[in-house]
Amino acid sequence: MVGTGGPVDRFSVWDYVVFAGLVVGAAGIGLVQAFRGRKDSSSAEFLLGGRQMTAVPVAMSLTASFMSGVTVIGTPAEAYVYGTPFWLFAFSYAIMSTISAEIFVPLFYRLGITSTYEYLEMRFNKLTRMIGTSMYIFQTALYTGVVIYAPALALNQITGLDLWGVLVATGVVCIIYCTLGGLKAVIWTDVFQMVIMLSGFVAVIARGAVLQGGLGKIWEDNYKTGRLNTFDFDPDPLRRHTFWTIVVGGSLMWVSIYSINQSQVQRYVSCRTLTHAKMSLYVNMVGLWITVSLAVFSGLTMYSVYKNCDPLTNKDVASSDQLLPYLVMDMLAKYPGVPGLFVAAAYSGTLSTVSSSINALVAVTVEDFVKLLWPSMTEKQVSWINMGMSVFFGAVCIAMAAVASLMGSVLQTALSIFGMISGPLLGLFLLGMFFRCANSTGGVAGLIISLCLTLWVGIGAQLYPPHSAKTRPLPLTVDGCVSNMNITTTVATWSSTVTPLPPNNERPALADSWYSLSYLYFCPLGTLVTLISGLIISAISGGCKQEKIRPELLIRKEDFICFSCCRKHENSAPDLIQKVGPDQHYGLDNPYFTDLELKPTEKDRDFITKL
Repeated sequence: MVGTGGPVDRFSVWDYVVFAGLVVGAAGIGLVQAFRGRKDSSSAEFLLGGRQMTAVPVAMSLTASFMSGVTVIGTPAEAYVYGTPFWLFAFSYAIMSTISAEIFVPLFYRLGITSTYEYLEMRFNKLTRMIGTSMYIFQTALYTGVVIYAPALALNQITGLDLWGVLVATGVVCIIYCTLGGLKAVIWTDVFQMVIMLSGFVAVIARGAVLQGGLGKIWEDNYKTGRLNTFDFDPDPLRRHTFWTIVVGGSLMWVSIYSINQSQVQRYVSCRTLTHAKMSLYVNMVGLWITVSLAVFSGLTMYSVYKNCDPLTNKDVASSDQLLPYLVMDMLAKYPGVPGLFVAAAYSGTLSTVSSSINALVAVTVEDFVKLLWPSMTEKQVSWINMGMSVFFGAVCIAMAAVASLMGSVLQTALSIFGMISGPLLGLFLLGMFFRCANSTGGVAGLIISLCLTLWVGIGAQLYPPHSAKTRPLPLTVDGCVSNMNITTTVATWSSTVTPLPPNNERPALADSWYSLSYLYFCPLGTLVTLISGLIISAISGGCKQEKIRPELLIRKEDFICFSCCRKHENSAPDLIQKVGPDQHYGLDNPYFTDLELKPTEKDRDFITKL
């Protein structure tokens, strides 16, 4: 009987057929894009889709890039244990989309950059660019390891699929369509995978509603145990999730992901016009709302089914990351092919993130290292290097999965990685974009100081997780379990699935203060320290006396007007040809970016106003 604990069924033949068919379909998209684009094998076509993409597919790709298997498996488990506060990230997504579209997109788009970190060399110097690129490569490789390992572990435990077989297969499929198809393959594959991910959530919610007697019953079950208490305005920075940690800390963290992360910037600069680039972020915001809402409600559905028999406490699963796959096999196994659809949803989320990471890693490596060392390479040589680097980074990401196996719960670990590394980088970009007095000495020094601080608190939090008084898990019971009557514990005490809490006498003095800082504040901490220390050191080292900074490298007031039609092309065009190399001039305001519609028509403006 569903919801009473015990072993669940494994994959049937039809589940394997559905799962394999969807994965092969994803790989086939890469092959189709490779065939269609075989006449144009340039680096710009491979890395930026020829800058001919439109808003909607790019928006879905932006959503799928970080709505990975971590989201498919981790977010429902989060809602199951902690309730609905995670849904407050919907506010963070709105703030992030606005800041990214109105501040960062105009700057990066008009400069026509391929690598985000090209800006750091334009604004500061080559050393700053190298440091920023190296930090990004390390962060992305580690994060991708988490993305590959966690869903593979959960699916291995529940479905019987071989763990390392899943890991290697993930890398191989991504390598195929990244190597052959480039960014276009990644974007169109992400669109396909986004549909699969959302279908998996809908299947779980629909079947759960049928079993429990409707969506109203699911809502009522969660209301009785306090899982719908979304808004907590406690200002304590040590609390894991409150309104302030999510809306303030979460917003800055997602800004660092969407505004300066190569995986995302590479997508919206591939759009054919600035209007499409901005629109892609706003459409992406709606996609994020839908995804997080379905993921959270899937977790509420899971609690309604297991309200009397918690699989984690009953030892039916070994970690929280296995809860949703366990639920799927428990209630959908009698429908051949449906569990395969869900597993494909989780796997597709992993594929989308891994493919995005590989393509972005190739872009920054080629632009920031290879071309600087060998500037005279032909276009064909660059294309071969692009494909070779795709294979190399695919192997690196698979290897990093071994490191990920030593870390904590999936969702928090993934977001903590971004906070620790992207926070200082975001501060460096803001320093260069808003402050004329900032110089390279202050920027690099501020970045290093901030990175040391965030790594200190982040690693400390990993070694000494905060007590439940700060995380506040909600009660779970096994009173209704029939499979294991030896269980007497009625409340599950939540802790990390990998790193147990040391005894109190082994915890250092900082464990319950500094190390207990909410992981969502890692990014704001890094950003503020970089800005403050960078400005102070710049002032001391003569930043106010440096030569005049090129105005196009700073944020202009026109950039804050959404879809502005009042650009002064005549005065600014000569300054906007900043891309190194005679054959790589891009950007909306760039006179070399021809044969595209540079201004919205009257019809476009009316449509945008209505939207």
